[in-house]
Amino acid sequence: MASDQDQPIYSIGAVARMLEIPASTLRAWEDRYSLITPRRSEGSQRLYTRGQVEKLRYIKAQIESGMSAADAHRLLSENVRVGRLPASPEPSAEDRPLVLIAERDAYAANLVEYFLRTEGFDVVVALDATQAALHFEERSPDIVLIDLLISGGAGFRLLKEFADGQKAQIVAVSAIDSADEALRSGAAAFMRKPLEPLALVSTVRDLLGTSALVGRQRKLRVRR
Repeated sequence: MASDQDQPIYSIGAVARMLEIPASTLRAWEDRYSLITPRRSEGSQRLYTRGQVEKLRYIKAQIESGMSAADAHRLLSENVRVGRLPASPEPSAEDRPLVLIAERDAYAANLVEYFLRTEGFDVVVALDATQAALHFEERSPDIVLIDLLISGGAGFRLLKEFADGQKAQIVAVSAIDSADEALRSGAAAFMRKPLEPLALVSTVRDLLGTSALVGRQRKLRVRR
C-alpha cells in the first residue's frame, strides 16, 4: 500500500495555493528539470503526492535563500540520490479549523471524525446532501470532505456548488477513481477510499496551511 508521502492527492491549483508558487512556474519546472513529475489522471490532470510537495517546498526555500531555480533542483537531485529527502517538523498548535464531513456511511464518518478531532480539528458530520448543504451555509467550514456517492451520487453537485462559493477547500473522496472529474469540478484534492487516517490528516493540514510543509513564513518572490 502506498505511504502517506506517495499517494497522488493534490491538484496543481491546490499546490500553487499551498506554496504560493504560480501554477505556470510549477509547469515550467516540471518541463525544464523533470525532477518533480506529478502523476497524470486519465484526463491528464496533474496529481501531486505529499512527498513531491515537500520537495517543491524545499526548492522554494533554496530559491528564497538566493539560489537559482536550476541550482536548487540540482541540490535536491543530489540529496535524493544519497537518500537525504526533505522533511518537515511537526506543526505548532493552531486555531481549531472546522471540517465538514459529507459522508453517506455513518461508520466511516464517525471514524474520520474521531481521527480529525484527536488531531485538534472541529468537525461537523452530514450523512446526506441536504444536511451537508445546510451545514455548509450555517457553519462556513474551512475544509469539506465530500463522499462523491453521497445521496445517490449527489457529491459532484455539492462539490461544484461548494467550490463555486470559494469559501472552503474541498477534498473529494470515492471508492472509485473519480479524480479527473473531481478536479475539474473544483476539488483541491482527491483521495481514494478506504482513507488512510495519517494521509487524511496530512492532507487537511496541508490545504489549510497549518502543516509545517506549507506554514513557513514566505519572504521573497519565487523565481523560475
